[in-house]
Amino acid sequence: MKVIRLREGKERSLLRRHPWVFAGSVEKGKADLGETVRVESHDGHFLAWASFSPSSQIRVRAWSFDEAERIDAGFFQRRIAAAVAMRQRLAIQSNGVRLIHGEADGLPGLIVDSYEDILSVQFLSAGTERWKAQIADALLAETAALGCTRLYERSDSGVRQMEGLEPAKGWLRGGGDTTITLREHSIQLTVDVEEGHKTGYYLDQRENRALFAKLVAQFGCQSVLNCYSYTGGFSVSALAGGATEVVSVDSSGPALARANAHVLLNGFDPAHHTALDADVNGTLRQMLKDGRQFDAIVLDPPKFAPSAAHADRASRAYKDINRLGLKLLKPGGLLLTFSCSGGIGAELFHKIVAGAGLDAQVDGYLLQRLEASPDHPTTLCFPEGEYLKGLVVLKQG
Repeated sequence: MKVIRLREGKERSLLRRHPWVFAGSVEKGKADLGETVRVESHDGHFLAWASFSPSSQIRVRAWSFDEAERIDAGFFQRRIAAAVAMRQRLAIQSNGVRLIHGEADGLPGLIVDSYEDILSVQFLSAGTERWKAQIADALLAETAALGCTRLYERSDSGVRQMEGLEPAKGWLRGGGDTTITLREHSIQLTVDVEEGHKTGYYLDQRENRALFAKLVAQFGCQSVLNCYSYTGGFSVSALAGGATEVVSVDSSGPALARANAHVLLNGFDPAHHTALDADVNGTLRQMLKDGRQFDAIVLDPPKFAPSAAHADRASRAYKDINRLGLKLLKPGGLLLTFSCSGGIGAELFHKIVAGAGLDAQVDGYLLQRLEASPDHPTTLCFPEGEYLKGLVVLKQG
């Protein structure tokens, strides 16, 4: 077994069971792409079994902190079984579930979502790539009782390039149609695991979409603006809550076509929904000039800050759209605003939105803080897993 020796004092993160070791913390040792290594402190004490990534800034990702454990096919079967069992305890109201959430489930770089009978999987690290065949077999074995019989790979994220891996996409086990009907709470959405974002859809917003339907009904919101709407999940939720004028704004024509189809799929009047193929920022500015106002606005932009190094630029972008959103809200209106950027923490995001309120010369009541659905867990030892954060703001006035 190859050994990776850390610099003096750099063992603290592993002692706290944080799974990452950055390149600058390694004193000596090397291995092949994805190879399992023994990680030791400066003075030779065992710290973890881990996968090695020669080209990534995250040079080592820990599999286990138990010296007696062996990283083999049985290891992955046990970890996968534990993750699946945890999701079954959550009573999730959907046929689309995040089964494996990377580091939170002790499987760094592995993302697995189930959509009906399809497992949509991302192998995003050198370690998961090396064990791909064994992981695929274990996934189908452990989810057979859930009705999962096929496995589609969606390893086409740019993250793989930082690992020295090429994009990969296609069926690993089984085949056939890649489109399913996703049912969550009271709504239905069609998902294509081959072409949809991420593994097919944004399952992390499931509970927030359901909450939005309740808030629209509770506050009697009739007019709703959904920005960065993608295929209209929040738009359909608004209609489910009783809204009669919903505007979806996105820069993808195909996504908006699917949003229109989702309105019909759920039995709502298409006259109550407008799809705008346009830039969100420009649209918000034009609506402000036109004197438009809404009872509720959703701001769910893409990742503006992939890392903390991009936080300053991203903060300005988040502040600008939230300033415009708050100005477009009617007094007493609702703003649901989100950041999925790992480089923007929850406290910083709150400050950004507060700054936007100052610039817009409005204040609001913070009704609720939002996060990802519970099948996308954050653990005590890996706080970086808390990537999605949101606020529900009731505009004063």
